[in-house]
Amino acid sequence: MRSKAVMLREFNKLPSIEEIDVAAPRRGEVMVRVVNAGVCRSEVPAIHGKRSIPLPIVLGHEGAGIVEQVGEEVTAVKPGDHVILVWRAPCGRCYSCANGHPAMCEEASRASAKGSMPDGTLRFSQDGKPVHHFITTSCFQEYTVVSEKAVIPIPNDFPMHIAALMGCGVITGIGAVVNTAQVRAGATVAVFGAGGVGLSAIMGARLVNARKIIAVDIKDNKLETALSVGATDVVNSAKVDPVKAIKDLTGGRGVEYAFEVIGIGKVFEQAFAATGRLGTTTMVGSPPPEDSFTLPARLLYSEERTIKASYYGSTMPYRDLPWLVGLYQAGRLPLDKLVSRHYPLDQYNEALRALEAGEVARSVLDVTSL
Repeated sequence: MRSKAVMLREFNKLPSIEEIDVAAPRRGEVMVRVVNAGVCRSEVPAIHGKRSIPLPIVLGHEGAGIVEQVGEEVTAVKPGDHVILVWRAPCGRCYSCANGHPAMCEEASRASAKGSMPDGTLRFSQDGKPVHHFITTSCFQEYTVVSEKAVIPIPNDFPMHIAALMGCGVITGIGAVVNTAQVRAGATVAVFGAGGVGLSAIMGARLVNARKIIAVDIKDNKLETALSVGATDVVNSAKVDPVKAIKDLTGGRGVEYAFEVIGIGKVFEQAFAATGRLGTTTMVGSPPPEDSFTLPARLLYSEERTIKASYYGSTMPYRDLPWLVGLYQAGRLPLDKLVSRHYPLDQYNEALRALEAGEVARSVLDVTSL
């Protein structure tokens, strides 16, 4: 199958739009015709060489589409089914999966590092030369092949551009609140970073009935969106000290839960400082390998603070995504407000520019038509 794709050939250079060959799915695999894909910040460090990935590689890890073909022994889906793509497809056998943490699947992690399918082989090529998979998904193209475990069926009338966001940004943000930190009803929450994942965390806090939800960002347009999806207060950290502002909003105590959703060590330090006694601070953003942070050890101990990390929202995809689909259908998740712009596939670089400039919450690539 020929497929137009967003290809990264060289670090620190813009990706190119090229045609590649996509092989038929093998046993336990599925070919998906991608309809929509979300432009997520996780691609940015990969493009800039901050992530160890093999080249050339087809980018994209947040998407939804229609099953085109299935390999032998596939039982979960059939051709014509609409699906959400999951970039961390659990093997179900490794230590992490067996202990209830499929987001930490070791088999999937190895495949992502190799830029391959879970079995270590490739389904993409160009002129007979290998092309790699981006975290086992590569959905910035018209057709992709993934493991059967990487697709979650959805109703055929579910909006595909919303489904595309649910497989990464939405489940990461909401999962951090619900699964990782387990925010309780009536709690106070601060979310540092109001991009797609941060806005989803705000929705998660609203979902569990947090009484105060403070959004922190340096862009007023993002803070306006944060208010529209559930934030009760906003702080522009480019204009004021966010820690002082949060303390002022909480009677000097600080919040009970803080989430760093950018991936910057210094911002995590601010998030920690903004929590109060017995507070929990969770890192959700993906920091570069060389980044670090420093916390006051005595304060961590004497106030019994907790620090956590949330990888992919600590999600169980087969449990959480159908739940979120149902919540959206019931009108309880304003996910439409995440979508700032639509771009055709061949305008990916413009979508990337808008993302890095902070102009959008989420842009969606319209890859093929329904």
